[in-house]
Amino acid sequence: MHQDTPTPQVVDLNMDFSQRVVIDSRAMDWQTSPSGTVLRKPLARAFAETGHATSVVRYLPGASFPRHEHPLGEEILVLSGVFSDDEGDWGAGMYLRNPPGSGHAPYSQHGCDLLVKLHQFDANDTAKVRVNTQTTAWQPGQGGLRVMPLHQFEGESVALVHWPAGEVFQPHRHWGGEEIFVLEGELIDEHGRYPAGTWLRSPHLSSHYPRTEQDTLIWVKVGHLPVSP
Repeated sequence: MHQDTPTPQVVDLNMDFSQRVVIDSRAMDWQTSPSGTVLRKPLARAFAETGHATSVVRYLPGASFPRHEHPLGEEILVLSGVFSDDEGDWGAGMYLRNPPGSGHAPYSQHGCDLLVKLHQFDANDTAKVRVNTQTTAWQPGQGGLRVMPLHQFEGESVALVHWPAGEVFQPHRHWGGEEIFVLEGELIDEHGRYPAGTWLRSPHLSSHYPRTEQDTLIWVKVGHLPVSP
C-alpha cells in the first residue's frame, strides 16, 4: 500500500533562486505522475511536466516510464532499491548524469527511490557520468570531513560529503549558491536542524555555519545557481 495524492498543476514551485528553501521530504505525501506506478515529491518545478524539476521519485515494484529525452540533461542519485534502464541496473548509491539530448526508458523490477534533477545542465556539459558511491574511494576534506567528488563542470561541483560526529565547518559564503540533500544523520547550522531526507537550497552569496552532532552524509552541489539578483 502507498499513500499518494493527485498531482496538482503546479507553476513555478520554489523557482525563485534568490530565496532559501528548506523541505523535509519525508513529511511530504507522494503524488502521482503520468505513469501511475511512479510517484514523486516535487521540491522545485518550473511547470507541470516539462522544464526544470527537482524531485524525490519512487518507482513501485514493476513500475516503468515511457522512453523520453532529456533536452537539458538528467541527474539521478539512487537512494534505495534498484533503478534500471536501457543501459543496465543501478543499485543504491549510484550517481548518474545523462547529458543533454540523451534518452531512455526507465523501470524498476523491485522498486526504488531516487533524487532526480531534470533540465538543469549547461548545454555544453555533455559528459555521461556513472559513479558507484559504494565502491569509490573517499578523499580527505577540511578538518575531519571526507569528500567524494561526483562531477565538475566550469563553476559547478557535485559531491558526497561525510561529516563525523562533532564536526564544525567555519562560516562560509556560497558563490553560485549551494544545494544539499541530507542522506544520513543530521546537519545543523544557525538556521536550524536538518534530518535525513531534508533538501536545502541556498542562494548566491548566502552563508551559514554548519556542524554535526552525529555521523552525517550529504549530497551537495555548489556554484550552479544564478549569480545575478
